[in-house]
Order: sequence, then C-alpha cells, then structure tokens
Amino acid sequence: MAFSYRYGALCAEAVPLEAIASRFGTPCYVYSRAAIERGYRAYADALAGRDALICYSVKANSNLAVLALMARLGAGFDIVSGGELARVLAAGGDPRKVVFSGIGKSEAEIEQALRARILCLNLESEEELARVAAVAARVGSRAPIAFRVNPDVDAKTHPYISTGLKTSKFGVPYGEAERLYRDALRLPQVEIVGVGCHIGSQMLGPAPLAAATRRIAALASRLARAGVALRHIDLGGGIGIRYRNERVAPIARFAAGCLKALAGRGETLILDPGRSIVGSAGVLLTRVEYVKRNGAKKFLVVDAAMNDLLRPALYDAWHDIVPVRKGRARPHVYDVVGPVCESADFLGKRRKLAAGRGDLLAVLSAGAYGMVLSSNYNSRPRAAEVLADGDRAHLVRRRERADELYAAEEVPAL
Repeated sequence: MAFSYRYGALCAEAVPLEAIASRFGTPCYVYSRAAIERGYRAYADALAGRDALICYSVKANSNLAVLALMARLGAGFDIVSGGELARVLAAGGDPRKVVFSGIGKSEAEIEQALRARILCLNLESEEELARVAAVAARVGSRAPIAFRVNPDVDAKTHPYISTGLKTSKFGVPYGEAERLYRDALRLPQVEIVGVGCHIGSQMLGPAPLAAATRRIAALASRLARAGVALRHIDLGGGIGIRYRNERVAPIARFAAGCLKALAGRGETLILDPGRSIVGSAGVLLTRVEYVKRNGAKKFLVVDAAMNDLLRPALYDAWHDIVPVRKGRARPHVYDVVGPVCESADFLGKRRKLAAGRGDLLAVLSAGAYGMVLSSNYNSRPRAAEVLADGDRAHLVRRRERADELYAAEEVPAL
C-alpha cells in the first residue's frame, strides 16, 4: 500500500506523514514513487506484445520529479501547452515520444513543437490545420499531424470532463474527419501520421472506450481506402480511480476492449493516461488550525484551501479525508474548510473525524489535478511537494515564499 497506518500513524511508503509535516510543513503534497511506478506498469503489462506507446498526460501532475520518473520508465508524454513541453524536456523526456493536444495552440507553441521534433501535433480544427501548415512553411519543416476526432460516444462521466460528444469544444466532428484528412493530404507542409480521440475523464468501465475505439478503427479503414496511411491510433486516456465508493474496472479490461477493437490492425496504439497513474499515488497533508462551531454546525478549519485543492469547489468532488494519527479525539461530524474567503472553500463536507486543533489530516487520492490546479488566490504561497521513496522523503518542490508572489510586479512612478 502506498499510504497505510503503521502503529496508528499514517505513512507514505515507510515514511510517517508526521515526520514529513515536521520537516517540510503544511499544506504539503506527498507522492509515492512505488505507487506511480505500479500505475505505469499496469498499462505496460496490459499492452505487452502490442506495438504501443504510453504517453503520460502531463496535465494530471506536472512536477519534474514525476515526469523524470515517467521518462525513466520509458513513457511518452501527452501535452497541452508549450510550458508542458518545456517541463518534459527539462525532465529528460524524449520529444520523439510527445503528442501535443489542445484546441488553442499559438503560433509560438507550434513552432516550439516543430523545432523540438515532437512525435505529433493533434489538430482540433480546420483553422488549426491552416495555421500549422503556415508555421511549418515558415520554419522550413514538415509538421507531423493527426486529427482529434469526436466519435460522439458518451463517456458516462461528469459533464465538465466529458469531451468526446459532438457538442464538445474539443476535436473535430466524426462526420467531417475524412474531408479534413483529404485536405491535409494536399498540403506539402504537413505529414499525416495518425488519428486520435479522447472521450472524457474518470471513466469507470471499459464499454465507452471500446465503442470509441471501434468508431475510430472504422474511420482508419476508410482513410486507408482513400490513400491516407496512418502510423498510429491515439485513443486518449480518461480511465478513472476510486475517490469514494466507485467501482473502477482494472486497467487490463480497458486495454482488452481497445485491443479487441483493433485486432488485425498494424498501427501503433497510443494511450494517454494521467489520473489512473498518479491520482491514488498522492495525498494533501494539512493541519487543523481551529475547531469552530456555528450553532449546530461544526467545522475543522485547516491550513489547506481551495487554492491548494480546487476539485471539491470546482466539481463538488469527493476526496476521503483521514486523520494522520488514529485515536486522537472523539469523532464528530465536521465540514473541513480552508481559510480562503469564499464559501466554496471546502475540502470535504459532513465528514466523521476524530481530530482537534493541531492534528494532521490527509486528503486522499490527491495526486492528480491537485497541485497543477493550485493558485495564489488570497496571496497564498503554493504548497510544497514531497516524493516518498521507501524510507526516504525527497523535497521535489519547495514551498513558495510570500515575496515570490509579487516579484514580477512593478509599481510605476505616478
């Protein structure tokens, strides 16, 4: 287990979270190296024997230590910005294993990607095809491209993270894909290398992904008959994790559905997992500042807030919250809230916890879309990040200082 109790104290691998809090302070994100490696290997094992590339989705957790670990494991990377590309390269990632998604790539980002010689630009509109061709002509290169196609399959997930429907802002409509590929085939500045899709995040069962794979495979067959040869089929990511009481199918079942739909095809299979690799591999460590009562309502006011972990405020998302040390106090039902001046600033509501002032709590399943969504709202420095590795704890991002929050600002002479 990445996080388990030993003699009544919650540990990250073999490192007590109390020791991490004492050494690095709170709030603090803590990740397990072993859990991250297990998450990646679940995909590698499920795809063994198939020509495949696992492109870790950088947006889930972009800490350099996490990216470097992925690179050492042989992963590629799915990025959505020039900043993420810079992070991948700084962490030692191979640009030839990078796919660049996202609907709003700037000319500067496209040029950056072409000069880095990445594997593929995933295009999401007709206008983007024209822009990529123009940039490629200017820099004297040929752009490797694929279209992200919406197969119009419902991922059966939260509306904010369901992305493969025909009403989505992402990708191109399934019915227009063949025409767009024929248009691209006539452009000497681009090289068609693949086709892709991504239908949504936090998928619990394999059926939607298998259905999308069948739709994309049928499209690939029609493209081949039209003279468009594809080197890879990118099926995106989006496999979920358990946050509360969800029943999530094993990675192998998701992979099996994709492999069955692609049986007999020779293209490289690309998957872009993020949350399912790092989500359960991290916790947010926080300390209780006050125990407050307003009438019948009880609150634990902690030092972590919505600026540290946005998901509860953004999605009304559930994260289990547990005491770091068992048996410290009598349990009560509390709302666990932060110090930010917003009513939406909560980490959990109606939680039965035994905790008092000064006690440590761990917000579980916080390894994905935690630190990457954090902000400096209320001029709060962002949290530290720590990687647990056996009985060692490595500081992989120090806590910000208050003076760094305004270091780029200037007061003009008025």
